[in-house]
Amino acid sequence: MTHGYTTGTGTSPEPAGPYGTPYAGGSNGAAGMPYAAVPQQRATDPDPAPVPPAPAAKKPGRDRYLDLLRSIALVRVVVYHLFGWAWLSVLFPSMGVMFALAGSLMARSLKRPALSVIRGRVRRLLPPMWAFAVVVLAMMFANGWNPADDPDRGGTWGLIELFNYIVPIGAPPYPWHVGSQSGLLEDTWAVQAAGPLWYLRAYLWFVIASPLLLWLFRKAPWPTLLAPLGLTAIVGTGLVKIPGETGNAVTDFAVYGGCWVLGFAHHEGLLKKIPRYVSVSAASLIMAFGLWWASNHLGPDGWDLNDIPLAQATWSFGFVVILLQYSPSWQELPGRLAKWDKLVTLSNNRAVTIYLWHNLLIMATVPIVDLAYKLPFMQSERAVGALDGAYTIWMFALVWPLIGLMVLAVGWVEDLAAKRKPRLWPNGTKRSAGRRSGARAAHRG
Repeated sequence: MTHGYTTGTGTSPEPAGPYGTPYAGGSNGAAGMPYAAVPQQRATDPDPAPVPPAPAAKKPGRDRYLDLLRSIALVRVVVYHLFGWAWLSVLFPSMGVMFALAGSLMARSLKRPALSVIRGRVRRLLPPMWAFAVVVLAMMFANGWNPADDPDRGGTWGLIELFNYIVPIGAPPYPWHVGSQSGLLEDTWAVQAAGPLWYLRAYLWFVIASPLLLWLFRKAPWPTLLAPLGLTAIVGTGLVKIPGETGNAVTDFAVYGGCWVLGFAHHEGLLKKIPRYVSVSAASLIMAFGLWWASNHLGPDGWDLNDIPLAQATWSFGFVVILLQYSPSWQELPGRLAKWDKLVTLSNNRAVTIYLWHNLLIMATVPIVDLAYKLPFMQSERAVGALDGAYTIWMFALVWPLIGLMVLAVGWVEDLAAKRKPRLWPNGTKRSAGRRSGARAAHRG
């Protein structure tokens, strides 16, 4: 998940060449004539030829290929959490892709002093999370939850853990059941709402560790790149067990650490130095190992790689290698993809908002769809059966307008966090500010 724009490297204009050397005569005059035979006039410089303007540097912009990948990853996350299809974790490992893209941007930013980069990344992350936490905590407290009395995290420790809603260094507390089963939302809504917060914790850990990781990568690229896979083989397979949320955090760091460092490799140009057939072949072997491991360690949801850390790490690693190896670095979306330009721009500008709120909004579609059962023409068994069969389709159709409303309601917090002017719908178009023409202008986001 990125936070902020990707600035491209413009093409520096070459320095203009010197003017042509003016003719100043020679030691001899006309051919075969001695110098004194022809009176010489003082040489004067001719008018210098006009110098063509230097080519304009490319306007810094976003890598639209990476933007497209991030948008696909976000859509896949929403679809996965709505339908629960395990095979989606194999078809497109969204979290690995998102961590790789964030790692590439982090490596780019670390051209500046590390502390300022970390402060900037944390500043962009926290305000959107605070807006989310205020709403979710208010709903929990309104339904009678008291973290001090929570059977799982009761007492003083439960209150201390509320700090993770301010800075996600650990797991924030939440009740497994809150409210009434007959309420608008299921009594497990808090679990679903807090589910995406693990990503923010892992992202924060990676951001803090990035200066050291990037230094290690530049000193020893291959060991740094492959070390997370080795760590996953230790902590993600039960060989070494770390209890509690600390174990979960370390496992997440290991599983997606390889993808984060692959972002470094992409930015530093390491992948481009490897022949494509070599990198793709090696990535395919790593992915094949991931599928083999998954086939022998299927979890409660079958082929859901989220339940199989080593399979998730290796499959995501190989998948990201192939995506970044074929990276075309588009300045604009080509061909038919261009019609999705505004949505791609919007989703990238509001990636944190979409990711944070989508689970809660999925659950909010349930009471809306349930209203359809009360319609007069829905009282027959046939109509009820038809709605039952298409229930998740209606949820899918409704969740996107709700996400759009949430973007309008709180998405501007991302702009404040990035020290930009708040925008309600940043899809790459804006109304011209000129009073005379009143014309509308569009620009690339």
